[in-house]
Amino acid sequence: MSVTTNTSYLESLLAGQPQLPASPLAWLNRLRADAVDRVGALTVPTTRDEEWRFTDISPLTKAPFQPARSAPRLELADIEHFVLPEAAARLTFVDGVYAPQLSFNKAGVIVENLAPGVIPQGAMLAAHLGRYAGFQHNAFAALNTAFLQDGALIVAPRNAVVAAPIHLLFVATAKDTAAYPRCLVVAEAGSDVTVAEDFVALQEEAYFTNAVTEIAVGDGARVRHVRVQRDSGKAFHIANCAVMLAQVSRYQSVSVAFGARISRYNLNVLQSGEGMECAIDGLALIADRQLADTHTFIDHAQPHGVSRQLHKCIVGGAAHAVFNGKIMVRAGAQLTDSSQSSRNLLLTGKAHVDTKPQLEIFADDVKCAHGATVGQLDAEEVFYLKSRGLADAAARNLLTYAFGAEVIDRIPIASLKHRLEQTVLEQTSVES
Repeated sequence: MSVTTNTSYLESLLAGQPQLPASPLAWLNRLRADAVDRVGALTVPTTRDEEWRFTDISPLTKAPFQPARSAPRLELADIEHFVLPEAAARLTFVDGVYAPQLSFNKAGVIVENLAPGVIPQGAMLAAHLGRYAGFQHNAFAALNTAFLQDGALIVAPRNAVVAAPIHLLFVATAKDTAAYPRCLVVAEAGSDVTVAEDFVALQEEAYFTNAVTEIAVGDGARVRHVRVQRDSGKAFHIANCAVMLAQVSRYQSVSVAFGARISRYNLNVLQSGEGMECAIDGLALIADRQLADTHTFIDHAQPHGVSRQLHKCIVGGAAHAVFNGKIMVRAGAQLTDSSQSSRNLLLTGKAHVDTKPQLEIFADDVKCAHGATVGQLDAEEVFYLKSRGLADAAARNLLTYAFGAEVIDRIPIASLKHRLEQTVLEQTSVES
C-alpha cells in the first residue's frame, strides 16, 4: 500500500471529527486541533516500519470505519454477564458513547465521564491529559486525541485507598463503527486504586476500537491495572497505554487478549522517580487466523527501580502472536533490578510466534535478565498425565490451561479472574 493511500485512509477516518462539539476549555480544543494536524502528517504503519514488521494491518484500511452517530440504549440485563459484582464504581461506554444508566460511583473518589468533567477538573486535566501518550509519531494515538470527547476520568486524591475495583466497560454493538475510548487515571501521592478496563462485544461483526489510556502514579501511590480485550473475532483493536511512575510508586498490570481479528497493544512505562516497582504480566490466547501483537517499553530513568515482566502466548490454528518487550536502563539509573520472560506455546503446526525481548543498559551497577521460549507441550508431561488415566486430548488441554492460568491467577479481582479462567479452559479445550 502506498504512502498516499495510507494518508488518505487516515483522512477518511477523520470525516466525523468536525461534528464534535467544541470544548469550553481552549487548551483542549488546541490539543484536538494539534492531533488533527498530526493525523494529516502521519501514515498508517506498514510492515516496512521496524516496529510493525511482523504485524500487517492492511485489512484494517479496507473499511473506512466511522464513529456511531448514536448508541443504542442498553439495559443492565444486556451487560449483566460482564458486570463485576465487587466493583465500587463502573463507567460504561456503548460504541464509544457514555451510558449513564449503566454507570455508578460508590468509590468515594472521582470516577466520571471525561466530557462533563472537563470544566470542574480543568486544571488537573491540563496537567495530565495528553502529557504521557504522545501522538507526534503515533497515528493511532493522534486519531484518538482528535476524537477526544467521552472518556473515563479517575482521580484518587492524596492517601485515598479504594479497596474495591473500578470497572471501565466498553461495549461494541454496531457493525462498521469506530470507537475511540480514552482513559485518564491520576493516583495522587499515597493513594491506592484498582482499575479494570474491559472491552467486550454484543455482536460478531467488524468494528474498530482505537483506545488510549494514560496513568499517572504519584509518590508512594499504587495502581493495579487489569486490561481485558475480548472483542468480536472480526474486530480490529489498537491501543496505547502510557504510565508515569513517581518516586517509590508501584504499578501492577495484567493484560489479556482473547478477541479481535487483529489486535495491537503498546504499553510504555516511565520511571520518573527513584525506587519505583512495576510488574507487567500478559497473556494472548488466539486461534484461527487471529493476530495479536504486544509491544512494551519499560524505561528505567532513575535509580533503584524494580521491574518484572512475564508475557505468555498460546497460539492455535493458523494464528500469529507477536511480542516485543524492551527494557531500557538509562545512564545514572544505578541499582536497577529488572527481569523479563517471554514464554510461548504453539498448539498446531501452522501457529506462529515472533518474540523479541530486549535489554538496553547504559548503567554499570544493575541486575537485569531476559529470556524467551517457544515450543509445544512437553511430551513427558503429557505422558505423565496419560499414565495417570487421562486421555491424550484431556492431558493436553489440562497442560495448556495451566500454562495460561498462571497469568490469569495474578488478576486481583476474584469474579473477573474466575470468568477468564473459564474462558481459558473453554478455548484451550477446543484444540486436540
